[in-house]
Formats: sequence, structure tokens, C-alpha cells
Amino acid sequence: MEDSRHDRPISVAMLALGGQGGGVLTGWLVETAEANGYLAQSTYVAGVAQRTGATVYCVEMFPRHVAEAAGKTPVFTPYPIPGDVDLVIAGEMAETGRAIEKGFVTPNITTLIASSHRVYSMPEKEALGDGIVDLAKVADVAARAARQFVCFDMQKAADETGSVVSSVMLGAIAASGALPFERQAFEDTIRNTGKAVESNLRGFAAGFNGIGNAPAASERESAQKTVLPDADSRALAARIRSELPAAVGEIGLHGTLRVLDYQDSRYADDYIDRLITFAKLDKADADFSLTKEVARQLALQMSYEDTIRVADLKTRSARIGRIREQVAVTDEQPLRVVEYFHPRIEEVCDTLPAFLGSAILRSTFLRRLLAPFFRKGRNIATTSMSGYLFLHFVAKMKRFRRGTYRFHQQQILIDDWLERVSSAALHDYDYALSIARCIEIVKGYGDTYERGLSRYRATIGATDQSRSADAVRRLHRAALADEKGNVFRETLASMEANG
Repeated sequence: MEDSRHDRPISVAMLALGGQGGGVLTGWLVETAEANGYLAQSTYVAGVAQRTGATVYCVEMFPRHVAEAAGKTPVFTPYPIPGDVDLVIAGEMAETGRAIEKGFVTPNITTLIASSHRVYSMPEKEALGDGIVDLAKVADVAARAARQFVCFDMQKAADETGSVVSSVMLGAIAASGALPFERQAFEDTIRNTGKAVESNLRGFAAGFNGIGNAPAASERESAQKTVLPDADSRALAARIRSELPAAVGEIGLHGTLRVLDYQDSRYADDYIDRLITFAKLDKADADFSLTKEVARQLALQMSYEDTIRVADLKTRSARIGRIREQVAVTDEQPLRVVEYFHPRIEEVCDTLPAFLGSAILRSTFLRRLLAPFFRKGRNIATTSMSGYLFLHFVAKMKRFRRGTYRFHQQQILIDDWLERVSSAALHDYDYALSIARCIEIVKGYGDTYERGLSRYRATIGATDQSRSADAVRRLHRAALADEKGNVFRETLASMEANG
């Protein structure tokens, strides 16, 4: 494959996360270029730790014979120049958006190759609200921003072939035609390294073939089916189909399965009963928007976080299996997983019987007496017998959850919220919808839960008389704007000052 662009070097930019083999991939590209008559150089700028940014790699290559004929040595850039990049590789979907934001992607020049899988960044995880990047918008912008856009789940392809994502990316690069080298040239580079040759060639082949086989977004969505693993889930699904409007069915089923996993089938039936009540109040011409919002928020509130839930999730065999797979531990190798726990006296009281937890939290003397025992966190190895059995015992307290202090308090909160929403629905649908969404502020446990609960109550108190949907939405957004609550306090003060 001969390249006709002799006036400037071919420029390649890659945004890769730690562990994705960005350095290996750039090395393969340089070796392939040099073995096929090109001068090449690679550089990189390291990203920020803890997944707040990717490492940006830059590879440039220029035909050796053209340089020799001109009697000149090409000058390579140490960093990709916006508007002058021929090939951009994004190791994860959010990094695709960052590559476009940095100006690396140009419609008349750039081939953009991206993996559609996600590795959530710290800002996404730490967001008080829904901080997850909208991948549909990223994909739409990418398709319009690039001359050619190639996107499929390269991490999945790597997992299925027992290879690494960098080899899959190399295959996609070869298939795209963005670089002037044949498939054989790339494969020869992998063989010449002499490291994990067979697995890397399998990953390369998966990437090369992945371009033509990548499903459209609509196909990927339709292929995802909800798994109903047991008789309880199938019976609940049948009840949803028969007793809830079809428009609510999908989100209602997801919420039901979440609540079933959290507690039991009786608790899931309670969830469906509550949804049926709202469906009767809702409007078909509004596509049952209120019931769908209640279904979403109610599932989250009914499956609140407590020490029992944390212990349950930490000790599931599937989790240990995922960890072993992620770190590539063989059956012969030992694995040690250490969890950090720091339940305060409040979280401990949450899991005590309601009368006992309430008594301790009301008593200044008892709180002062017991609090020192819970001031320091504890490291518990869930891969050890003692650590696992301790958390397994806590998880088994699930059967007694209905009698705990937090369960009692949570049901009071849920019932009050549902009553407010249903009452508002009779007079102002938009106001009811805003109240339904507002409960999103209440989440987590410990300080996070207390902050959210206080802001929710302040929002309800400030808008109870005006019954203004816009006011609720303003306070809702402000409550999720920052952890310290400065924006919320300023917004609330401004609204109170303006009457």
C-alpha cells in the first residue's frame, strides 16, 4: 500500500488509559513503519493518576526514500498538532470525546478508531447526580467529526481471544487503511517481538475483522435481554406484564429485579404494588412519565445502602471471580483481596433492631460511650477464612433487615415522598414529576446520606407552599452541584429572599 502524502509526516495520536498497552502499541507502530521503509518517532505525555486523564501518545512517520531524495531529515513533533492528525486511537469511549475536544479529529483528514467500552472516570464516579457521559452523543459527534469513524467493543474482543486490547487496536488500525502498510506487515511486527505471539495474533485478527462485524447501536441495544434466573423473577415479570402499562414494563422490571436481589420476593411485590397505585393516577397521553420516574427512584430508595448490603456484595462469589479474571490470576496463584470498612456508630445503629438503634442514637451518653469503638476503619481480607466469614455473617442479617432501625426510617421517608407525589399528581402533573425526581438527592450512607436527606427536606419545605415545579428543579440541581452544599445554600437563600 503506497502512501501519496509526501509533503508532511503521517501523524498518529492515541489516548490510552493505564493498563491498555499504549506504549506497546506505539512501539508496534514505530517498528512496523521502520521495517517498511519509513522514518518514525514516538513520544508521550503521561496522564493524571487515578483515571482523571489518559496518556497521550504521538507517533509520526515519513517515507525514508522521500527524505533521502530531498536530502533533508523530517522534523517530527513531540505532541499531536490539532487539525493535523491522520489517525486517532481512543482506548475508551469517553476518551473519544476528549480527543475531539482537544482538536485532534478533523473531518477531511482523520480516521478515528475507538473502543466502545467504558472505564468510568473519577469525576463520573464522584458526581452527586448522574455524572455518566452520554455515549450516544459522543458517538454522534465522532461520526460527524471524523473522515472515518471505526467503533466497536475492543475490550470484549480482547477478553474473548485471551489477548490484550492493544493487539485488537492494532488489528483495527490495519483494517482501516489509515496507514500505508499491509496486514502482513503488522503481523510480522507482532511475531518479531517474540512475546505472547499467539494471543496477540488472535487479538489482532479480532480487531481486523471487528470493523466489518461491529453491530449498529440499535442492534446492540436490541440484543440486550433481561435475564430471569429463577422462578421468583419469572413470576414477578409475569405480574408486571399483566398489571402494569406496557410503557412502564421495562423500567418496572429492572426495578423489581433490583429490589428482589436486595431483599426477597415479598419486598419486590411491595415495589410492584406501589407502582400499580401510581399507574392508576398517571396519564397515558404523557406516556406514563410519572410512573416511570417513580419506578426508577423507588427502586433506588428501596434498595438503600447499609452495612448488610455492602457485606453481601463484597462476599459474592461472582465478584471474586471477576477480580481473578481482571488481574489474570491462575488457579495455582494465590489471591489476596483486602477491603476497607469504616462504619460509624450511626451505620451500626442502622442495622440494629429499630428500638435499640433508636435508643442509642437518642442517648448522648450511649453515643459517647460507643462511638470510640468505631472511629477507626478496619482492613478485612475477604479472601481469608476469618474475614470472609465475618462479612458473610453480616450479609446473612439480610433476613432481619425489616426489623432494623434504618429500614423503619427509610419506609417512613418513602411513604411520605410517595404521598407527596400522588397528592401533587391530582392537581399539577409537572410539580408531581419534579417531586418524584427530587428524591434522587437522598442516596448513599453516613455523611452522604445525611447531607442528601437534609437538602431534600429543605427543598420540600421551601416549595411546599408555592408548589412550583421550576423551584423544585432549581433546588434539585443545586443540591447535586457540589458536595459541600455552597451552591444549594446560595440558591435557597436567593429563593427565600425573593419570596
